Amino acid sequence: MRHLYSLFALSFLATATWAQDRVTGKTFTTRSEVIAQNGMAATAQPLATLVALDILKKGGSAMDAAIAANAMLGLVEPNGCGIGGDVFAIIWDAKTKKLYGFNGSGRAPELLTMEVFKEKGLNYVPLLGPLPVSVPGCVDGWFEMHKRFGKLSMQEILQPSIDYANNGFPVTEVIAWQMDGAYPKMQDIPGFRKTYMPNGQNTPRKGEVFKNPDLARTYSMIAKEGRSAFYEGQIAQTIDRFMKENGGYLRYEDLKKHTSEWVEPVSTNYRGYDVWELPPNGQGIAVLQMLNILEGYDIKSMGFGSAEYLHVLTEAKKLAFEDRAKFYADPAFNQIPLEKLISKEYAAERRKLIDPNKAAMAYPAGEIEKGNTTYLTVADNEGNMVSFIQSIYDEFGSGMVPDGLGFVLQNRGQQFNVQDPNHWNSLAKGKRPFHTIIPAFITKNGEPYISFGLMGGSVQPQGHTQIVVNLIDFGMNLQEAGDAPRMRHNGSSEPTGSKMTNGGSLNLESGFSYEVIRKLEEMGHRVEYSVGPFGGYQAILYDKVNKVYIGASESRKDGQAAGY
Repeated sequence: MRHLYSLFALSFLATATWAQDRVTGKTFTTRSEVIAQNGMAATAQPLATLVALDILKKGGSAMDAAIAANAMLGLVEPNGCGIGGDVFAIIWDAKTKKLYGFNGSGRAPELLTMEVFKEKGLNYVPLLGPLPVSVPGCVDGWFEMHKRFGKLSMQEILQPSIDYANNGFPVTEVIAWQMDGAYPKMQDIPGFRKTYMPNGQNTPRKGEVFKNPDLARTYSMIAKEGRSAFYEGQIAQTIDRFMKENGGYLRYEDLKKHTSEWVEPVSTNYRGYDVWELPPNGQGIAVLQMLNILEGYDIKSMGFGSAEYLHVLTEAKKLAFEDRAKFYADPAFNQIPLEKLISKEYAAERRKLIDPNKAAMAYPAGEIEKGNTTYLTVADNEGNMVSFIQSIYDEFGSGMVPDGLGFVLQNRGQQFNVQDPNHWNSLAKGKRPFHTIIPAFITKNGEPYISFGLMGGSVQPQGHTQIVVNLIDFGMNLQEAGDAPRMRHNGSSEPTGSKMTNGGSLNLESGFSYEVIRKLEEMGHRVEYSVGPFGGYQAILYDKVNKVYIGASESRKDGQAAGY
């Protein structure tokens, strides 16, 4: 949180309306929805959106365009994503009329054990350096999904990013700001300065043309040699050597053994709409748990932005996150009680714990027997839709940039619990860490409706839930649902071992009235104001009546929705 304001400042800012007057829509809406017939892309950076559209126009599938956009984002938004990280997706296939789930997360290095952290006197995995690095799953994910749903060659898909990496691109405003805030703590980490501080002093400023020829060469190797270039060839050998030289534990053998997994998406029905997420090791089912709890309230009558709504939303989040801290982990190592966690009956039990007039300081997790990031979405002219999210976790991940490769390695291993060997999310050889990145999808009567997502760590389940409620309970359109002011609760118990004992804090964007803030504080919520940590939303809706796509990209990021 870079900015923290007093309640006085908050009360002033809460009356502000950031969007200018419009003749249609909510007062907070920044622009109209984008509408097109043949294809749509929505990403966090306009050049990535345009690359996706170019691929669609060449006859590529939605998956081809999603991979092309992701490769481009790894270049133009390197602080949030890249091939040193992991990938998840939910795909609607028009031929089979079915949703497919994909888990492309990597595992812990086999040499990295809990004993390492005991010897170093560490209760948590650090954010930076070699210790949080896990196997990158992104490239394998590209090839696995492309094999099933792709049309064009990988050379055609990656060529736009190769060209931009060689020739350069102007850095956009929000991404430049994020990079500027991150580099001081990264600049002395091996490889970082050479790749991301080309002048040796700072990361590129807004409008500066940035080139990454190392990444161009890496993409070229992948395009020509396939996934083996990354997991068995020169790239894998370079990563192995780099990690050995810099105190890391990731090895060639870890990369060679990596596999992705096709999974079944899971859902709950919220007021007639099926909301789909992926099962753990991600946090997607927290959205379903929150929605199940909220379904027991008349949210519509409470009104958007009311203290009553924000209170039950916050308490539902606290309840779901206690289960998240206890149960969400790699299912290959645990019998996760998935059906129970997302059942309506369980939600009814948990809902009884909420006091309608008072914020809870702590909640117990359920007693159940064992049984920074980028988001993009693409739709093509055949009716296929891809909900796609990819991340290196925190800003610039671990900060570790292997020699001459042009990308940073993720720090996803920071999410392991290294205190309790019996915890479901404890570090173990070959285990996937708890993951925050989650794609989402909504269907109606078995047909595709909305592909959407929202980046931003633990804000993602909270953001997904608010988007669904904005659309269904408050009747907002796709753009309004993303532009609407958001809340973010911080301080819940975490899968890494920390516990909530003081109720946490409720962060609010400007747009909520002072009367609401005052009432929330009277209920016992500690209200704060911050700029930035509220996510970045992209979405595509299929209008089956008019047979058109509707796209949205919110104003908090540099992103763009566009179609043709």
